[in-house]
Amino acid sequence: MDSERTIYLEDIPMGEALARLRAALEAVGKWAPLPAELVSLDEALGRVTAEPVWARISAPHYHAAAMDGYAVRAADTRGATETRPVRLHVPEQAQPVNTGAPLPEGTNAVIMVEDTQAVGDDAIEIRAPVVPWQHVRMMGEDIVATELVLPANHVLRPYDLGAIAGCGHVQVSVRRLARVAILPTGSELVPPTTSPRPGEVIEYNSVVLGAQVRQAWGTFTRWPMLPDDLEALKAAIVEATADHDLVLVLAGSSAGTRDFTARAVRETGALLVHGVAVRPGHPVIMGMVNDTPVIGVPGYPVSAALTGELFIRPLLYRWAGQPAPRQERIRGTLTRKLTSPTGDDDFVRVAVGQVGERTLVTPLSRGAGVITSLVRADGLLHVPRFSEGLDAGSDVEVLLYRSREEIEQTVVAVGSHDPMLDLLGQFLAVRFPGYRLVSANVGSLGGLVAQRRGEAHLSGTHLLDPETGEYNVSYIRRTLGNLPVQVVTFVHREQGLIVAPGNPLGIRSFDDLPRVRYVNRQRGAGTRVLLDYELQRRGISPEQIEGYDREEFTHLAVAAAVASGSADCGLGIRNAAMALELDFVPVGYERYDLVIPRAFLDLPMIQHVLSLLHDDEFRAAVAAQPGYEITEMGRTVSL
Repeated sequence: MDSERTIYLEDIPMGEALARLRAALEAVGKWAPLPAELVSLDEALGRVTAEPVWARISAPHYHAAAMDGYAVRAADTRGATETRPVRLHVPEQAQPVNTGAPLPEGTNAVIMVEDTQAVGDDAIEIRAPVVPWQHVRMMGEDIVATELVLPANHVLRPYDLGAIAGCGHVQVSVRRLARVAILPTGSELVPPTTSPRPGEVIEYNSVVLGAQVRQAWGTFTRWPMLPDDLEALKAAIVEATADHDLVLVLAGSSAGTRDFTARAVRETGALLVHGVAVRPGHPVIMGMVNDTPVIGVPGYPVSAALTGELFIRPLLYRWAGQPAPRQERIRGTLTRKLTSPTGDDDFVRVAVGQVGERTLVTPLSRGAGVITSLVRADGLLHVPRFSEGLDAGSDVEVLLYRSREEIEQTVVAVGSHDPMLDLLGQFLAVRFPGYRLVSANVGSLGGLVAQRRGEAHLSGTHLLDPETGEYNVSYIRRTLGNLPVQVVTFVHREQGLIVAPGNPLGIRSFDDLPRVRYVNRQRGAGTRVLLDYELQRRGISPEQIEGYDREEFTHLAVAAAVASGSADCGLGIRNAAMALELDFVPVGYERYDLVIPRAFLDLPMIQHVLSLLHDDEFRAAVAAQPGYEITEMGRTVSL
């Protein structure tokens, strides 16, 4: 294996990178939309017309009866009234017709059957006249032969296909779908069907990028996973360019000793760009091999997805003859300070919530490998180059991934982490379609502070008052002051020390913490408050505990630290320990409450949440979870 280290060719602005790619495509005649192909109407939904559709025949192509009844000459019906009906002979003056039937020669109107009265077998009487062409669909009423039915570059909808068929076509000319080859690289990669071992990574970037390709009028071929081998990668790129419009090489685009993509492109064609001033997605590669564009996609999932949005999808839309879709934008207030690299265009995934009259924008985790930030994002915030970031309280514009209606029907929960909030959100989405719950895990005290700032519809809290032994009430009074709130008990849950399977260190109580490696919760978390209370009660100083300053924001993160072996013990809930098959040393139950400002109690989504606390199926689902007790669920706590 060649160990030559790749360096960035350049670190250029996004606009210039796109301009270089465009110039290269124009030079080989591949910037224009893709050529046409004929497809059947059953295969044409969602495709883009490559040519205008002209009517071959009129619709209808004859004068047609629009009602069941009798075809007549309008002149024969003159003078008909309720008191002086006109009698018409069948079939000489009135010919029976059904809806859609050709109008008999010599007739020019239809009398509805319900407006006639039979007189024997050979006559009818009518009590109102008809005018010429009444209840008749004239030839060409819908479409006239040679008329333009649909223009080129039109996205075909279900009723468009009916119009095409109705004017005499069985096929339609559409833009050919772009053929994209996706080449995952990396000796550490395993398919999603494999259980990964340490050092192995499930390959799913091709799943994300493949879906992005399909959304933009493309089809893709996924190559078998390629090892970190320069010659193998070069051969795969050359083979893929033979019959594809675009080649995507996943990973291997950075500057490590096993990052070969830039060199492979340079040695098989022309390297246009290596390194674009965007975050995430900095090490993007662009090149041309055999007159076919090749894009090297960074390996981290957030970087890969953003590369798809910024560089790949716009090219596919161009080839389809379509503008990039215009996504809805919304203005809101940034809830916390955001720092950005000065020289890069920074694209930040954000959560968006409508709390009262305020639209709140909260940055999600910034890690380039945090795939859940893509799942939870409501929108994308662009911080332009040469900006050092944004202060909390800044007015910002967000490109929405969801509709405004979804944002307005979202319950924003900020406070202590508990997995049952996720279960509550699941029941909310199913019981009340269109509504959802999103939560930010900032700890119990952080949730109350968010309430004071008007940044949450509800907050989960479990703060023990060491002086009274009461949960939450004293903290609510001190933190929220005169803000009117309603406090509702959610659950009682079991806290304990999360330890490795079999408890190899024999941890039995808080007294054992000075001899083990601990993982803590963040300051302001109710679990941290409980720990500090127990340490003070036992006369144990935090300085005696290795890992006291190591902080995690969720119970599952604490359990993961123990499961990985980076910590021996952490305080958390039984549910988290069992989720990762760890042992659990119980220390007692605590009350976990929901704090809701009274100003929000009448909102339909809050009423839905409160109703679920009394829903038998939801209560049973929570009770079935280890370490939860629901006897007081839904009870209002007196302040």
